[in-house]
Amino acid sequence: MSKLKMIIMYVCLVLASLAFAAAGIAKLAGVEMVHASFAIMGLPVWFGYFIGTCELAGAIGLWIRRTSALASAGLFIIMLGATYFHIAYETFDKAIPAIVLAILTIAIIVTRKAQSHAKV
Repeated sequence: MSKLKMIIMYVCLVLASLAFAAAGIAKLAGVEMVHASFAIMGLPVWFGYFIGTCELAGAIGLWIRRTSALASAGLFIIMLGATYFHIAYETFDKAIPAIVLAILTIAIIVTRKAQSHAKV
């Protein structure tokens, strides 16, 4: 893998893991603002805590080579839900951060998959 691709991958890992860790910690801390979206969609309170746990575990899993692609795929699914929420219940511009994070997770999946195939 070229140095540029490696740098891009690590930038994606840092940005994604910081964002997901912060979001997960906020949900687990019970920050009302981040739990409001679940209530608006009629989801139970525990679901916000579940998503927060998944985000925090995913942020950690991104850094473990063996789980990185799988963690990234799970986080991508969460970002699909976040994008849906913002587009359906708010305005498109509020979905942009979720879309950017989804793109970062795709970049991580592609890079990690390429790394695993290169070693075979």
